[in-house]
Amino acid sequence: MTQMAKALLVDDRRENLMALEAILQGLPVQSVAVESGEAALKQLLVDDFAVILLDAQMPDMDGFETASHIKRRERTRHVPIIFLTAADRDAQLALRGYAVGAVDYLTKPFDPWVLRAKVSVFVELWVKTRQLAAQSDLVRERDAQLRVLTDAVDEATGMLRLDDPDTRDRAVQLLEQARWGNTP
Repeated sequence: MTQMAKALLVDDRRENLMALEAILQGLPVQSVAVESGEAALKQLLVDDFAVILLDAQMPDMDGFETASHIKRRERTRHVPIIFLTAADRDAQLALRGYAVGAVDYLTKPFDPWVLRAKVSVFVELWVKTRQLAAQSDLVRERDAQLRVLTDAVDEATGMLRLDDPDTRDRAVQLLEQARWGNTP
């Protein structure tokens, strides 16, 4: 069973979190809402996320500092961050957001359909990345099986060259085991 993608919603105002949850309703993503940068960092220790929607201006640890911590961690540095802010369209804030690793910076009021589209893209990328990782694991597993079988065939071939009946019987046994996937 595949794990459902999650979106981490970070805003110090509960009504904003509820609005974001409503905007994402119906998308193939589970929303996880937290009310501070510290809570976001804790949540990132226990869950994997397809995308983070992060309020830029919060008390204590603001979104920029939170993003900076997120991008420093090996486990979370590749999680896309979309900053959301009610601040004026100050280019300096947007640049600061991009400087700490954001993939986008939206000012309120923003078009909810645009946000849905952006989240959908990151969710799809997250799902595809998970699928590729699973396929890669399967290929590695098959490669390991092939190496074991190749070693068994090589060993059996060497035994057959010895022209000894007991060794030949053991070689045939090895080949039969390899054929049925019962490696020695």
